[in-house]
Amino acid sequence: MNRASTGLAVLTGAALLLAGCSDGGDSSAGLSVSGAYIPQPVSADMAAGYLVISNSGSSKDELTSVTSDEGEVTMHTTDGGAMEQVSRLPVPAHGQLVFKSGANHLMFDKLKRTPKEGRTVTVELHFATSDPVVVKMPVKSATYVPKTGH
Repeated sequence: MNRASTGLAVLTGAALLLAGCSDGGDSSAGLSVSGAYIPQPVSADMAAGYLVISNSGSSKDELTSVTSDEGEVTMHTTDGGAMEQVSRLPVPAHGQLVFKSGANHLMFDKLKRTPKEGRTVTVELHFATSDPVVVKMPVKSATYVPKTGH
């Protein structure tokens, strides 16, 4: 075996070894998003957003941040009528993280343009262990009520 063949064999073996030690390839494969929407806000520079993150995987994860080119996005919980900003929310294994009115929700602040019904706002969800997930959130009427998931 010549030097080039030996080098290629070593590199191929190393790549296979590293692949065997990975966490299963695409680390966001178990995560999916459904029911995403933003009710058309009454304020020009502030809005709320709702969605459901489902985890079909056997490992829990955490939503650590949400970003958007449209403005600042923060995560909030509501408990007993009191809203609190949080830096992480759990996404349980074989479970869901639900964002709905009166509970967990996204807050959009300092928006570059007012979300209008029929438009979409793109966000990127960032997780502790999974790859980021890009979500297009349609802007619905202010009175929109989802049929399922929320």
